[in-house]
Amino acid sequence: MTILVILLALILLYLYLIYPNTKRKDRLKPYEEVYIAHRGLFNNEDVPENSLTAFRKAVENGYGIELDVQLTTDNQLVIFHDESLKRMTGIDKRLIECDFDELQQYSLLDTDEKIPLFSDVLKVLKKDTPLVVEIKPEGRCIETARRTVELLKNYDGLYNMESFNPMVITYLRKNHPQIIRGQLAYDSLKDPQNKENFFIKFITTYLMMNFLSRPDYIAYDCTATDNLSFRLCSKLFKGECVAWTIKSQQELEEKRKYYQCFIFDSFIPEENSNHS
Repeated sequence: MTILVILLALILLYLYLIYPNTKRKDRLKPYEEVYIAHRGLFNNEDVPENSLTAFRKAVENGYGIELDVQLTTDNQLVIFHDESLKRMTGIDKRLIECDFDELQQYSLLDTDEKIPLFSDVLKVLKKDTPLVVEIKPEGRCIETARRTVELLKNYDGLYNMESFNPMVITYLRKNHPQIIRGQLAYDSLKDPQNKENFFIKFITTYLMMNFLSRPDYIAYDCTATDNLSFRLCSKLFKGECVAWTIKSQQELEEKRKYYQCFIFDSFIPEENSNHS
């Protein structure tokens, strides 16, 4: 009997830890109605990812936009995905070690495009463009989140914020609860590039920091839908789930049973509206 009580208590504790906030799903409806272009509508040939041109093309084609925010040494919010500049600029240096003037010396994939300021990206968006703002975990991520919130105070368009770092989402919950917040996650236990210790990787993979951040949605790697915590958030709790990153029409159709919102790249969906 004692063992059963302990087991039940552990199960209830686990469910408490992973439970997402489900009270604001109505505010995510605009994100369910369109597909979200991952880093803009890019091809990484003449249109680089996270470039002003990629964002303009996404807006022109009626898509929402997901983008990545990092902070330079001189406290400028810029849009760039990788920790290193090498893949996109050929420069073997971390972005967070550069100031904005230095970054403007580098071109994205040998095009005329430069790493843009977040404030300049906002100018090319429409107010009804659903915007997903990812705060990258590198460097001063809490400060990045704080400055991003300050910038967005003057933006009257539609947006939410997300991060892989649960402490960023917890910061938003405590300090800016009005902002819709999302927890990004994937199976980091299988990622050899992730240098965090096993405990950190385990609790983030299994969404066990949700009790602190209570995210409004879970943005989970669409190739890892067998994760127990994700399944419970999706099916048992009926939480809002965002798929990243959908790479084909077939994958899009297959993942509808788990997700309501879809972030895509590498193909063009058959329709630009999400008729799920």
